[in-house]
Amino acid sequence: MQKITLREMMVVAVFIALLTALGYVNIPLPFSPVPLTGQTFGVMLAGMLLGSRLGFITLLLFDLTGLVFPVFAGAAGGLGKLLGPTGGYILSWPLAAAAIGFICERSSRPSWLRLFVANIVGGVIIVYSLGVIQLSLITGIGLIPAVVQGALPFIPGDLIKCGVAAATGVRLRQAYPSIIAPTSQHQTHN
Repeated sequence: MQKITLREMMVVAVFIALLTALGYVNIPLPFSPVPLTGQTFGVMLAGMLLGSRLGFITLLLFDLTGLVFPVFAGAAGGLGKLLGPTGGYILSWPLAAAAIGFICERSSRPSWLRLFVANIVGGVIIVYSLGVIQLSLITGIGLIPAVVQGALPFIPGDLIKCGVAAATGVRLRQAYPSIIAPTSQHQTHN
């Protein structure tokens, strides 16, 4: 297992702070226990900019931080939040960031389209899958009603987040290549 460097620790801390700040973008919806939040945007950025390994570590540490401190959307925290109806979304974030990073690492200069697709795979498909399953299990509403309440209303906004995050990722990778996680040795094409 590769050790985490001091530079990586600092980047992880900055992203945990960013994710916490994005939790203040929290809009409750009357028809769903799942709020609109800015934190999925942060998950997408972490995957695109930090790569699979460091993105996963960052979001895992963020989730663990949330056990003790109120870092989740709406200044929430604690084990009850992770085990509650919306906890599956939060628990999916390390896997989502890893998947986004994995797709991005396959190219030395990922295009907007590649980043957009990576964000859909990790930031929408993985997050929704785990989130909706836990929502269904905890509330007992069944899978179809959980999809209706916990996924469908969020698709348009999350697709916009995917596009904005992809554009931001392209720009940041161009402007600050030295702070972006190096691409993996698995690169095979552009």
